[in-house]
Amino acid sequence: MKSTKFGALLFFIALCNPLGAMAMKDEVQSFQLKNGMKFLVLEDRSIPNANAYLFWRVGSRNEYPGITGLSHFFEHMMFNGAKKYGPKEFDRVMEAAGGSNNAYTNENLTVYTDWFPAEQLDLMFELEADRIAHLAIDPQMVESERGVVMSERSTGLENSNFRAIWEEVKGAAFRAHPYSWSVIGHESDIANWSLQDLVDYHKTYYAPNNAVVVVAGDVEFEQVKALATKHFGPIPAQQQPREIHTVEPEQKGERRVYLHKASVSSPNIMMAFHVPSASHPDYYALSMLADILATGKTSRLQQTLVFDKELASNIFAYFPESIDPNLFYLYAVAAPNVSAQTLEQGIIEELQKIKQEGVAQEELVKIKNRKLVDFYREMATINGKANTIGTYEMYFGDYRALFNAPQAFDKVTADDIKRVATTYLRKANRTVGVLAAQEDSNENDL
Repeated sequence: MKSTKFGALLFFIALCNPLGAMAMKDEVQSFQLKNGMKFLVLEDRSIPNANAYLFWRVGSRNEYPGITGLSHFFEHMMFNGAKKYGPKEFDRVMEAAGGSNNAYTNENLTVYTDWFPAEQLDLMFELEADRIAHLAIDPQMVESERGVVMSERSTGLENSNFRAIWEEVKGAAFRAHPYSWSVIGHESDIANWSLQDLVDYHKTYYAPNNAVVVVAGDVEFEQVKALATKHFGPIPAQQQPREIHTVEPEQKGERRVYLHKASVSSPNIMMAFHVPSASHPDYYALSMLADILATGKTSRLQQTLVFDKELASNIFAYFPESIDPNLFYLYAVAAPNVSAQTLEQGIIEELQKIKQEGVAQEELVKIKNRKLVDFYREMATINGKANTIGTYEMYFGDYRALFNAPQAFDKVTADDIKRVATTYLRKANRTVGVLAAQEDSNENDL
């Protein structure tokens, strides 16, 4: 049954945002250059600033053994000089113009973000076009950044228990699909990328026909179109990148991995379950299930395992947006003197309760309200709007899907939550990772 409380909250939030917490469909305008580069533009006069988000369809899923980690490596290289703006000048010039930037790489995408005074749009496009068309792949700079990435990989695995166990679980859960390796890549591949590997990768994946650019803020659509044509139009399109056609075979039995670190004070547990991609109809129910289980102090796992039974000191769920079917993660750190087996059993018992008993209507309404508030909070700023528009375009196939998100969450029923928990959170569909100090392991047991 549809929640009237949720519908009332939706109306209340919309009413209380006269400037518009969510852009309407007809406010987003689009155009495509002759070279295939797509632009989505949202004119927003709320502040005299603008954002440019450049979404590139390249992440670790586009790699293969031998060149793993290249997507992340280019996130570093793209700031190390091009034809007009030399090494480190990208940041210097942008900051001098009152702007700032950031970037991230994940399994699916590489995204570059620029924030700047609206009158600097011409300069921002010039900076971006320079490093797209004329990135300097200098051997000395490559070796310097190779060392940086190698250090980042080793220190990350040493200092982060989550990253250490995550890498092992991904490797066990995926046997065919490129999601099996970490975004930073395998150490041996990092050490052996050739300059030709880098040249080919940049030419293929940083081609204009492989990008979607979202510009939001105090700009004019025709101005954005004219400047995009000026700076990005001359960059030639390239042959479409190879399709990722590998489908992970169905997992038909539980898989388990164990790893040891002397510095671990209490066991860490990770469970990962195969789930569909973000474009699947079950996405919204799974997203809500993740919150029901582990978001906030009153969530199922937090309340029961952290506060009531004191089996865990920390626990959370991670359900990433993804182009291909991926994993639904649960991660927990055992409380002092609690064994990995006891914590794991506690998690399983809570999952069984949802599968057998479902969730109460009040619990469902609470999560729906939280989803709605989070959505509107994100859409209240030009940065949030630009990011969300691009995210839906890339993961859901069309940015217009974002305008249906509140209704999609509202339509999720308690039966849907129970169904997706039963369908996906099964023993045969899970991979379990246990990280513990070596003396706590059972490796000497027969």
